Amino acid sequence: MPQMTNKEYAALVRRRAPASPTVKNTALAFLFGGGICAAAEGMRDGFAALGLPADEAGTAATTALIFLSALLTALHVYDRIAKAAGAGIIVPITGFANSVASPAIEFKTEGWVLGLGAKMFSVAGPVIVYGAAASAVYGAVYWLSRRFG
Repeated sequence: MPQMTNKEYAALVRRRAPASPTVKNTALAFLFGGGICAAAEGMRDGFAALGLPADEAGTAATTALIFLSALLTALHVYDRIAKAAGAGIIVPITGFANSVASPAIEFKTEGWVLGLGAKMFSVAGPVIVYGAAASAVYGAVYWLSRRFG
């Protein structure tokens, strides 16, 4: 088999790759993402109507979204929705909840410690570590700027 140059290989990939329906995918992501945000606002308003202060209502709505995402992941429904919604369901907090719950659900083959205990943080771990470290750095910078600035 003759060697291909990088240009020849790129041309072959362009010819063989299926066309991506960018406009359709963008519209679906926008609609699903917007729908999730609208649902979250509705949940927040509902929790506020039940008497929760505004900040606690927001926390309750976020918690409800995380729970629903993990539940849909466990019921194997989340992946079917994500195929249609694309980034619209992956980008918000629902995607993060799915990335934590999904590997944790697959723990059966490796047991409780190496399965559930380790797999749950395989995707989310770096995000949690980065978030905690960035929060500490930003907090220190803020404190220093207030103290000496």
